[in-house]
Amino acid sequence: MVLHRWPASMPPVPPGRRRSPFLLLEGATLLSGAGNGVAIVALPWLILERTGSASYAALVAAATALPLLVSSLFSGTIVDIAGRRRTAMGADVLSALAVAAIPLADAAGLLSVPVLAALAVVGALFDPAGVTARETMLPAAAEAARWPLERVNGVHEAVWGAAFLIGPGVGGVLIATVGAVGALWATAAGFGLSVVLLALMRLPLAGRPPRHARPQVWAGTLEGIRFVWHDPLLRAIGLVAALLVGVYLPIEGVILPVHFQAEDTPEALGLVVMAMSAGGIAGALLYGWLAPRLPVRATFLGALMGTAVAILAMAPLPPVGVMIVLGLVVGLLYGPVNPITNLAMQRRTPEALRGRVVGLLTSVGYAAGPLGYLAAGPLVDALGVRAAFALLAAGLVVVAVAAVWLPGLRGLDRLGEAEAGLPSTLVAPSPRPGGPPAST
Repeated sequence: MVLHRWPASMPPVPPGRRRSPFLLLEGATLLSGAGNGVAIVALPWLILERTGSASYAALVAAATALPLLVSSLFSGTIVDIAGRRRTAMGADVLSALAVAAIPLADAAGLLSVPVLAALAVVGALFDPAGVTARETMLPAAAEAARWPLERVNGVHEAVWGAAFLIGPGVGGVLIATVGAVGALWATAAGFGLSVVLLALMRLPLAGRPPRHARPQVWAGTLEGIRFVWHDPLLRAIGLVAALLVGVYLPIEGVILPVHFQAEDTPEALGLVVMAMSAGGIAGALLYGWLAPRLPVRATFLGALMGTAVAILAMAPLPPVGVMIVLGLVVGLLYGPVNPITNLAMQRRTPEALRGRVVGLLTSVGYAAGPLGYLAAGPLVDALGVRAAFALLAAGLVVVAVAAVWLPGLRGLDRLGEAEAGLPSTLVAPSPRPGGPPAST
């Protein structure tokens, strides 16, 4: 397999500006994620408000997730062709326009369930490219800031947690004050402000790669698929991600909205999701601090098991106060999972392939999402919210137990070692970086 390479080292950065690219990148991540966080509670609430059917809400969620499988599959290749910053900005602009079209269509009297589903699909279609592009810029931002990757990944996941702490809470308040349709203006605003920050960011390796390093869409995607398939650790990470997404997303996207909509308490839905995000922030930051002293695989497996058990404890749908506490525990225990997943992709992937690897592993997760959504709606309608929640939570426990026996995950304990043939910037930040930068 031929892997195109392009410059991975960076010129010295003045001390006063070393962290600026990372701060701008994370600010864009916060705003984009918070906008999506509003949509997470506003869209299912709007469907339930208009139809009263959990199956309709699940069907729209599945219809939104299905195109994401295709777009995320090719999103990494697009990043490696068009450049990381340009792709992130373009994805946020298109997402903002699509989401803003929902309240505009409602004002014109054109918003039906099919129209809403179509606009939601278009809005979500560009998200994988934006997420992938921002993710692929993390190692360069880490080297510019002179921070280790473990710390940067912990902060990045904490920022995602903060986004989904702020977004759902704001979404719940906006639903209660201006309605679910009006709340979607906040999603569009989040994407728009993200574009502004990305436009201000200057980061080596964020620009368009040299012509010789740009892959063809089909050939480049296949190259990424072959790379992931032949790497036991990345293959195992992809499998675990698919199972987690398939079982967990319906809990947050269908089960909880149905429960709180029946009780007419949108603020409670926002608070529970916010609690999970707050716990996730603490868990990710704590992992970034303790990572050098923790065994990676044992931490990853323990986080999966603890998360599954905590979600199982939420299945009886106890009072809101108890659910908030359990949500905090869920987030805290899950905190190390995404930083470790990011580290695996960063350590095991050559610079020129990183966009495709991140995009492919994202698409693997999206592949399971529609199946979970389609199963959750009928389960709720047939068995009730509590029984459906219990079945899905039990599924998470099964996933966590099965992960213990995946041989590919044994590679997690070797992530601290230099991977043969990879650029040094992927292994640890260079104390004295040098060499020609890629264009920005």
